[in-house]
Amino acid sequence: MPLLSKSKYLIGLKCPKLLWIAFNAKDRLPEVDEATQYRFDQGHVIGSLAKQWFPDGVDIPEDDFMGNIEETKKLLGSGKPLFEAGIKVDDLYSRADILNPVGNEYDIIEVKSSTKVKDIYIEDVAFQRFVYQKAGLRIRKCFVMNINNQYVRSGEIDPKQLLKLEEITAEVEAVVGIEERIDEMFRVINSGECPDVRIGPFCSDPYSCDMEYDCWSFVPDDNVFTLYYVGKNGWELFNKGVMSIKDIPDDFKLNDKQRIQVECAKTDTPHIDKPEIQKFLKSFEYPLYYLDFETHNTALPLYDGTRPYQQIPFQFSLHVQSEDGSLEHHEFLHDSASDPRPLFLDKLRSLLSGSGSIVVFNQSFETGRLRECAEAFPSYQSWFDDLLPRFIDLITPFKSFHYHSPEQHGSNSIKAVLPAITKQSYEGLEIAEGEAATLAYLSMILDESLSDEDRQKIRQDLLKYCERDTEAMVWIVEELNSLSKDPNS
Repeated sequence: MPLLSKSKYLIGLKCPKLLWIAFNAKDRLPEVDEATQYRFDQGHVIGSLAKQWFPDGVDIPEDDFMGNIEETKKLLGSGKPLFEAGIKVDDLYSRADILNPVGNEYDIIEVKSSTKVKDIYIEDVAFQRFVYQKAGLRIRKCFVMNINNQYVRSGEIDPKQLLKLEEITAEVEAVVGIEERIDEMFRVINSGECPDVRIGPFCSDPYSCDMEYDCWSFVPDDNVFTLYYVGKNGWELFNKGVMSIKDIPDDFKLNDKQRIQVECAKTDTPHIDKPEIQKFLKSFEYPLYYLDFETHNTALPLYDGTRPYQQIPFQFSLHVQSEDGSLEHHEFLHDSASDPRPLFLDKLRSLLSGSGSIVVFNQSFETGRLRECAEAFPSYQSWFDDLLPRFIDLITPFKSFHYHSPEQHGSNSIKAVLPAITKQSYEGLEIAEGEAATLAYLSMILDESLSDEDRQKIRQDLLKYCERDTEAMVWIVEELNSLSKDPNS
């Protein structure tokens, strides 16, 4: 008889097909990727800190499934908070992050590494409460313990300041129909055939499905969901049988940018507004400083004066281009576990002196990080204020659809723009996107098991990746200059 755990129950709420596969065809599920595993690991770290709220609590080992259940039975009457208490009743199973006794009742405390309570957490705790009550426990209140994003580190992490308790008893009690849903899930699990489930908004809500690569394989690259800011209209079109952007009916309501994208798809040619691109390029003042940052944002702030999930810059690449076209490249990568910001700022200030446009891609990110750094280190405030007018956002002509290629598939990210306009790409790099760069950096500075050789390889891969970002901007501007020229001039 299969056992329905809370994790499988949540899968069943999302998609019956995914639930069936999780029980009957596990080999079809992709392996957990590095980014997902990192999020799991962050959750475990927060879980360990949460236990410090209850110094007399008992940690029940998880590695022995039946041993955990038997040990839980022995400790339920001890009057002590229990961590990872596993309770099995009939064909249901749930393990609590924290079961806190209050008299002859218990509070359920679900620990999360997020900063707010999500709807899925309510469903999670509602299932737990159902199982525990079915096993004979009296549940008093339900809580989510999550991260206080206003916490500022000063010395050792203080779990009682870092984490906060939010009561969700009323929301949990409002969840009805759990038993009926459980019965339906077992019907699906025990079926000899995988349910045929049509794709829908649930595929990405509240998280992206592990089977997305499989279920969405029939959807074309220029599908209606890549329409710029399509929202619910994507599903309206899809449900009418329209899958490709080029097949959108002429009478379907679209905004100006969406119409440009549709026209590009239908003609398979880029849209180029030369006058607007020329106007944009005329705002550049040489020398040009092409700048890109890499940051990390950990649940646990690593340095004094920082908050949970605060973006901390640890690396930059800078290409400086003179009016004659010559280029100089500068780079910075902090390579220790100390706060990178002082050295980062010092190096950057030495390179951005004088005048000339500072070209970035998506300006709010770079200026936002510099603003936070200047607030943390006030001696850089006047320097930052002087820099602000010099910034030029290279995303502007793409976000404004003054240039748009069907190869962008509605995206204005640099990863989409670069190959579309220059035929260059990030292929061949060991690190080819931002999240991978963040994880590699954290591994380089925090993983004591790494060899010096491995650490040096990560360093070189990070430098190559960040250099490609600013190199990409140089190539994009060169191509914009070429495209905007009047052939008759």
